[in-house]
Amino acid sequence: MKIGVVTFPGSLDDVDAQRAVRLAGGEPVALWHGDHDLLGVDAVILPGGFSYGDYLRCGAIARFAPVMTEVVAAAQGGMPVLGICNGFQILCESHLLPGALIRNNHRTFVCRDQVLQVENASTAWTTAYTAGQQITVPLKNGEGGFVADTETLDRLEGEGQVVVRYVGQDPNGSLRAIAGITNERGNVVGLMPHPEHAIEDLTGPGTDGLGFFTSAVQALMSV
Repeated sequence: MKIGVVTFPGSLDDVDAQRAVRLAGGEPVALWHGDHDLLGVDAVILPGGFSYGDYLRCGAIARFAPVMTEVVAAAQGGMPVLGICNGFQILCESHLLPGALIRNNHRTFVCRDQVLQVENASTAWTTAYTAGQQITVPLKNGEGGFVADTETLDRLEGEGQVVVRYVGQDPNGSLRAIAGITNERGNVVGLMPHPEHAIEDLTGPGTDGLGFFTSAVQALMSV
């Protein structure tokens, strides 16, 4: 299964995401932000980094990258799409996911291993987990506070669209400790933490993050 990983100017976790795809059993395909072609991939990852336009508002300019026209159309057609950190911000700015990510409430960059609780294990990116399972993956952001109006938050909670939630101290002031959400269809998922940095014992806090990538590979193989 081919999973595309988009590189924007400033992306710094694209190669890590490609490696995660490879370890999960998929075939990573490098995609460029300026292209109008997804090269026949079966799923797409928007990786973390500092995509251009962050000085305006994270993801606000990146959403207009030519490749996003193709990503939005594919996502609306049901293709699995995962946005990690800056990728999550781009998904919100593209209106594929509701809400927005704002500056951390303590106004400082945070980098640490973070415990998460999986709330929804039925999306295209989370079937390798069980609901209620706690996992540890790295977190690193300066603008990771998830916000939305009360009506939207209630809908996300009521419809089971909260995918993962922070356990313990909320690291960035996200409302209701939300660390990741999905769309109604369950094919588009945005996460602030970085599962691609928890796929090997040698280089991370463990392998808890690998499940996001094996979930997508298994979902695609079952189609």
